[in-house]
Amino acid sequence: MKKKLFFFIFIFFLSFIVVFSFILYKNSQKSKITINVYNWGEYISDGSNGALNVNEEFTKRTGIYVNYSTFQSNESLFAKIQNGGAKYDVIIPSDYMISKMIKMDMLKKLDFEKIPNYSHIDESFRSLEYDPTNEYSVPYTWGLVGIFYNKKLVDEEEKNINWNILWNKKYSGKILMFDNPRDAFAISQIRIGISLNSSKKSEWLKAANDLKQQKPLVQAYVMDQIFDKMSNGEAALAPYYNGDAATLLERNKDIGFVIPKEGTNKFVDAMCIPKNAEHPVEALAYINFMCDPKIAAENIKYIGYSSPESAAKSQLDPKVANNKICYPDDQVLKNAQVFTALPDELNAFIDSLWVNIKTGEEGNPFALIAVLIGFILLYLIVFLLKKKKNKTV
Repeated sequence: MKKKLFFFIFIFFLSFIVVFSFILYKNSQKSKITINVYNWGEYISDGSNGALNVNEEFTKRTGIYVNYSTFQSNESLFAKIQNGGAKYDVIIPSDYMISKMIKMDMLKKLDFEKIPNYSHIDESFRSLEYDPTNEYSVPYTWGLVGIFYNKKLVDEEEKNINWNILWNKKYSGKILMFDNPRDAFAISQIRIGISLNSSKKSEWLKAANDLKQQKPLVQAYVMDQIFDKMSNGEAALAPYYNGDAATLLERNKDIGFVIPKEGTNKFVDAMCIPKNAEHPVEALAYINFMCDPKIAAENIKYIGYSSPESAAKSQLDPKVANNKICYPDDQVLKNAQVFTALPDELNAFIDSLWVNIKTGEEGNPFALIAVLIGFILLYLIVFLLKKKKNKTV
């Protein structure tokens, strides 16, 4: 009897140990979950210069680790997601790319019940053109495109700077221009009164001809290179994003920034979850964390762009919160346009126009020869078939 009792006690404790070990194991596995986050370069508070490391803070609060990597363009992000070479849980594309990915069924619909901090996102940043049903994205930051200018090189009487100055021959060889078609075309489109999302090839051709006229004046087509070129006084004028104004103005006190009154591009970068995300629940937790006003404010302080949350903005230094570069008045915003996705055929047409603008080449001459040879061969085949048919009749 005693042996049986001892046996049952032994089994009980053994079962308890097994169950307890299993629970510990499951908890340890949970704590080892790692989400993959894909964002623009230098676009998050990473702990440098005394700033908050937001990814480490997320891990501290949730036990979920973050594998963080960066991309340089919306197009490279799209290619990587489409090819399936890597799986990401949270991605941060721009407006028009979000629109494209929605149309291609590449994004998950978000469960907003698991993102309670979404309530802090201002109404003006909901249901925008790129995500009209407000189901696939949560705004991360936003900004506007303007013109950086060197006060020593640009005439004082031209302080009311507009887009036309980038076509002014007086500054030939001192003008920098965007090295991507969508941003470059947008400047010309605003200048000549065309929608940034026009579906008419004739209007894109008109803008392309306008950019061709500008090309002899352009020192270089650049992106982040403007930081060095403008800081060192190598150029007088450069269009770029207002979120980088603080960095450039700090580097060189002679640099000014203006958002032309006739209009500009308003861009929104937003957090999304790809369709093939391996940790969608944890991804929602990350998005919710980033929407926490305190976290959003710490993030914005570091990266310099504008927050879509008034609650986060209120926690910023008043000099920043009231800065018209970061938070321009309603009249400026009223004239701003947001990019949306364009049809693939139109994108291909725009890309060919852009190559022509930068290189002066109409296209690959060998391709044209191949088309001509193909046409001649087709004509000969048809001619021979007709001839053969006539003989048999």
